[in-house]
Amino acid sequence: MNNAFACNIISPGPVFGFEFHFQKPQTPEGKKRIPISSQSHPHPMFPFRSFLDLLAGPSRRAAASLLFLLLAHCAQQGLPPEEGFHRAAVVSLKQAASKSLTAEQRAALYLDAAREAATLLDSPNSGEAAQTIYNQAAADLTVLLRSSNDGRMWNRPLALESGGKTFRLRFAPKSSDGNYDPNWFTTFTPASEVDMDSVKNRHRQDGIGGALVGVRKTTQLEPFAPRIGVTAPVTAVLDFNGREVTLSLVDPTLKTKARIAAKERVLHADFSAPLAHYPHDSELWNGLMGAIHADERMGTTGLYQLQPYDPDRIPLIFVHGLISTPRMWRNVINEIETDPILRRRYQCWVFSYPTGNPPAYSAMRLREELHKFRQRHPDSKDMVLVGHSMGGILTRMQVTDMDRDAWNVIGMDKASRFFKNVKPGDLIDRCAIYQANPHIDRAVFICTPHRGSKMAVGTLGALAIRLISLPVDIVSTATTTLGSSVSIITGNSDRMPTSIDGLSPSNPAFMLLDSQPMEVPYHSIIGDRGKGDTPNSSDGVVEYWSSHVKSAKSEKIVPGPHGACEMPETLDELRRILHLHLKSN
Repeated sequence: MNNAFACNIISPGPVFGFEFHFQKPQTPEGKKRIPISSQSHPHPMFPFRSFLDLLAGPSRRAAASLLFLLLAHCAQQGLPPEEGFHRAAVVSLKQAASKSLTAEQRAALYLDAAREAATLLDSPNSGEAAQTIYNQAAADLTVLLRSSNDGRMWNRPLALESGGKTFRLRFAPKSSDGNYDPNWFTTFTPASEVDMDSVKNRHRQDGIGGALVGVRKTTQLEPFAPRIGVTAPVTAVLDFNGREVTLSLVDPTLKTKARIAAKERVLHADFSAPLAHYPHDSELWNGLMGAIHADERMGTTGLYQLQPYDPDRIPLIFVHGLISTPRMWRNVINEIETDPILRRRYQCWVFSYPTGNPPAYSAMRLREELHKFRQRHPDSKDMVLVGHSMGGILTRMQVTDMDRDAWNVIGMDKASRFFKNVKPGDLIDRCAIYQANPHIDRAVFICTPHRGSKMAVGTLGALAIRLISLPVDIVSTATTTLGSSVSIITGNSDRMPTSIDGLSPSNPAFMLLDSQPMEVPYHSIIGDRGKGDTPNSSDGVVEYWSSHVKSAKSEKIVPGPHGACEMPETLDELRRILHLHLKSN
């Protein structure tokens, strides 16, 4: 088979983290453009001077990955001669990309290309090329229809004509078996065009249909929507009956096959691109600023949905820890969703908060957000919470009852002084007195300091306390309500409590939490840095005596540090727990 190679490398620009990229080829007649078809591939995350430098360097795996990408991209540019009868489909596909035509003419050409390709999907010589043409035509047509003419071509019957051919197009409505409501999405991006450098592995399903990232971003952001909108994997499918055609927007997490060209076929899908579509801002910088300048980051506090709400899926809510942001969960969620059962049964959410604030305050804000969620979605299934580090403390405060009498465990005199000026319903009362959320079914703690961390009382902790700027309303309320009794928390009547104080082993909140049972099944994942010295182990930040909880349904020691969330052992245990939860429900 003689392939015509066409591969262009141009001036620097980032692709998969490298300092160069491919130029999008001008697709000539008889050629095809095929995206990389691996189900999942790692990609390097560092720049280099030249390809030869990389091959000579220590990263053999990175070099092999790059070589595969180079060869795959170049080799797939040309159609073999025996596939020349695809000429008409490829010509239509090329013409459809022309901006000199009207949107209606371009849409008709995309349909013509897809229809021609659909007739050849089962050809022994041309099936792969036909699938590529069909997939690209379906994806590009969907983007065109949603974005053209101020949306007037979207979700209504269309008669589209070009070159004497007229197609009559209709949109499939939402269905219980996996079709999205076309009007739910405001924009689409081809999955192949999403910058993937923020995810370690790209997980895809090869098949038929246009793989897209669907985005819903309304003019006034809806409750729980991230600022760039809510994303989802979408597969665009065109079903032809002559020149009568139906465009369906399929949820590939629910529906893995569709009937196309008189045959049931596996759908093409990209499950990682919707996560990669979210901003790639610096996790470390934003986390640090959220800790030090908590007063400036209060507007980020909230519960955010990462997928369209589905009452049939269990909300799986991730809570990050100190000096971190929800972006820390991107690869964890990406790896969990490699499992088709978990992908179909859970919907992922994250809680964001500036981590300089006292944990009790942040836990109160999480409690309020979960209440708002339940009010907006009363039909929701009960939730599973996953907390890392300080996020585990916030999680624990959602599944524990804490009344006024419970505070007597710190000493009746101390408790009386603490509550002397606290009135029912005020800020301190809402932080200190609470009930377990009855709509949480299970909790998972990853490297959580249930009894604090000694690092919070060391030199580093003292420096952090001095750097943190708390919001004025928290400082004002604490000063007015608690007065000198704030020393019960901080050990100093002149200093307001911060998240560092909240993580000190001397914080009475840990004694309180230890005295009260958790109202749901819970699990612990604990790091030991690979030393195998449990129970004398530490993850480098939290020691085993602090992260261990006796009544946990399971405890998994993983050979990693405090930031062990993305380790294979952690991910395997998290998947196991989520499957266990499905069986128990």
